[in-house]
Amino acid sequence: MELFNHPFLAYHICVRKTRKRKNSLRRKYMTEERLQAFAEAWARHDVDMLMTFLTEDCIYEASVGPEPGKTYKGREAVRQGMLDMLAYDGQGESRGGPIDIFGEKGVAQWSYVWTEPDGRVIELRGCDIYEFRGDKISRKNAFRKAFQ
Repeated sequence: MELFNHPFLAYHICVRKTRKRKNSLRRKYMTEERLQAFAEAWARHDVDMLMTFLTEDCIYEASVGPEPGKTYKGREAVRQGMLDMLAYDGQGESRGGPIDIFGEKGVAQWSYVWTEPDGRVIELRGCDIYEFRGDKISRKNAFRKAFQ
């Protein structure tokens, strides 16, 4: 007996395939707009909002610290790392740059601009390399250009 010749089985096979298709359409992905919203929350120093973009097992690799940089693992450590980093760069104005997303990875360029006591304007540039799980950030690995 062929399955599609049996009305009951044919109906349930079609319903199951339709449900799978609908569920796959609901899968969330990171978008440039969503990553831009994360960057805007960073510029506002809104750590509570930043945390809403992260997975439970997130990792943040800061661009400064002893490693070089410092790695924070887990939500509480990442939260503290972001607070530390925002305080470190607190004197500067955060400026976003181009954002590119490639499936489960992404890159965002950024800069901080501040004025030295002698009046010189300094612009520090860097980028973040991201890993995503769905529409959440699972890893943020930050790099900054060194200058003398």
